[in-house]
Amino acid sequence: MSEIILVNVTGKDRTGLVARVTGVLAEHGVNVLDVGQAVIHDYISLGLLVEIPDEHHASPVLKDLLFAGHELGVEVRFRPTTLADYETWVAEQGKRRHIITLLGRKLSAAQISSVAAVCAANDLNIDVITRLSGRPSLSNPSRTPRACVQMTASGRLADETAMRAQLLQISTAMGVDISFHVDDIYRRNRRLVVFDMDSTLIQAEVIDELAKEAGVGEEVAAITAAAMRGELDFRQSLARRVALLAGLPEATLERVAARLRLTEGAELVTSTLKRLGYKIGIISGGFDYFGSRLQTQLGFDYMFANRLEIADGRLTGRVLGEIVDGPRKAELLRQLAAAEGLRLEQTIAVGDGANDLPMLSIAGLGIAFHAKPVVRRQASGAISDMGLDGLLYLIGIRERELVEEK
Repeated sequence: MSEIILVNVTGKDRTGLVARVTGVLAEHGVNVLDVGQAVIHDYISLGLLVEIPDEHHASPVLKDLLFAGHELGVEVRFRPTTLADYETWVAEQGKRRHIITLLGRKLSAAQISSVAAVCAANDLNIDVITRLSGRPSLSNPSRTPRACVQMTASGRLADETAMRAQLLQISTAMGVDISFHVDDIYRRNRRLVVFDMDSTLIQAEVIDELAKEAGVGEEVAAITAAAMRGELDFRQSLARRVALLAGLPEATLERVAARLRLTEGAELVTSTLKRLGYKIGIISGGFDYFGSRLQTQLGFDYMFANRLEIADGRLTGRVLGEIVDGPRKAELLRQLAAAEGLRLEQTIAVGDGANDLPMLSIAGLGIAFHAKPVVRRQASGAISDMGLDGLLYLIGIRERELVEEK
């Protein structure tokens, strides 16, 4: 009867190590049932679950592996495994897998420990942990540091809502963003990303900037804040705010546009997504005058926003056409996905306000960006202390891959 043995190799990594170890196995006609490897700071941990056929014996194989390990300067350990245990592992392959991403300026052991404890409490086993961000320099620290690790966990989760609530509590208490979603085929095949504009792509609410020019800044800002918290219907709040802008000269739009600043990471995330073949769009409750400029500047494929009515060189205080509110944002996302031949599971939506929730909720991945608590609670992921380029980590792109592409 064949023997099943788990082989663990640990020690200083070196070129040719895997070739040497597997070469020994090949000489004895061994079958590899499972294999995994991790290298952290030039220290390797290699595991192989092997089947030694009936016509061979384990002793010569293990002896040759120990000799090879001695030559390589690494430790080789063995553990026999029963056929019953192996078949149990095979049966567990169908368990649902989840991706948990921790994102922050830096990550502490306490943050990682807290997330791992939540996984254990919910009967999820962490199978893989991968660092997506680069190694930080302690001698020359970055002014905009980034730290990100991704965990893959398997198991039968009884209450996903409860686990999300627990992770959100850790996120709020410990200052780390945590994304939690199912690992499925769509996660690796997302092709469309849409962004809100105000306070997402740019560091301002344009209507508030226009209101300052019109001398009604405080009044409009109060209405904006209430709308962002979900306390006011967006259509009504927009009508009330735009009405206060009546009479503002058209030239003011250019003056406001000139002082708008992009959000940290906006250029990197849009250029990277375009380079990788994603379609990108703006779906905004703001104004198309400013959205069109961003579309040209950053290369967006689509842009939808509200249009201010202008007559005789001045704003009339009205909006033309169909209002882009929360439900309309979701409808536009559906239309774009259909136009691109995609399922909604293949889309990503990013926004900060309550009127973004409809599109965040239907997207395959909905990201609350520097958002109010009501939005963070309902989104599948959040970026609270990083720039928009944090999105690249949440979709699984490693920092070294960005560097290699430059």
